[in-house]
Amino acid sequence: MQPLRACLLTLSLLTPFATHAEGERAGEFDYYVMSLSWSPNWCELTGDARRSPQCADDTGHGWTLHGLWPQYTRGYPSYCQSGLRPPSRAQTGAMADIMGTGGLAWHQWKKHGSCTGLGPADYFALSREAYGRVIRPEVFRKLDRDVALPASVVEEAFLKANPRLKPEGITITCKQDHIQEARICLSRTLEFIPCGPDVRRDCTLEDALFTPLR
Repeated sequence: MQPLRACLLTLSLLTPFATHAEGERAGEFDYYVMSLSWSPNWCELTGDARRSPQCADDTGHGWTLHGLWPQYTRGYPSYCQSGLRPPSRAQTGAMADIMGTGGLAWHQWKKHGSCTGLGPADYFALSREAYGRVIRPEVFRKLDRDVALPASVVEEAFLKANPRLKPEGITITCKQDHIQEARICLSRTLEFIPCGPDVRRDCTLEDALFTPLR
């Protein structure tokens, strides 16, 4: 019996730290994470190889909306069984101006939007409202060449542009030595709030790469 008890104890300790669950009930979550992606970096690392229209010359995409993600205090739901009709191509295509492509909008609805309890039209409207509430620092749009900078500089720029945003409410992520995303935590009414401990994973690079607009 001793090995069995040890196994059960291990499982009981691990359970509270599960990071996400699929197929959860829609509408049951605590807050949102809004993820903003620096489009030129995404294109350099991923989008160019996919020949994404988001990465065409003169698109002018800077901080695009990766997604608005429902979040638990710890972990997050995904691919919820909402019973709602999925978005139309027109609905997802209409989000391309802030998300880069309609394909991303479709994926975000399927994985995250389905867990909000909102229909596609309301979810995309809320996503657009959240995107509009956060001021994206203009300084990065003025770059005319690749630069290497501490990831903390990006966070400081967002804090300066949004005085009500606090350091515990934003995290900057990196990927392959590039600035990847700014993730900002919002209440269900889209007010700035502190992020949960599993979301706060700041990039610590002192020389993260940042590429200019196309």
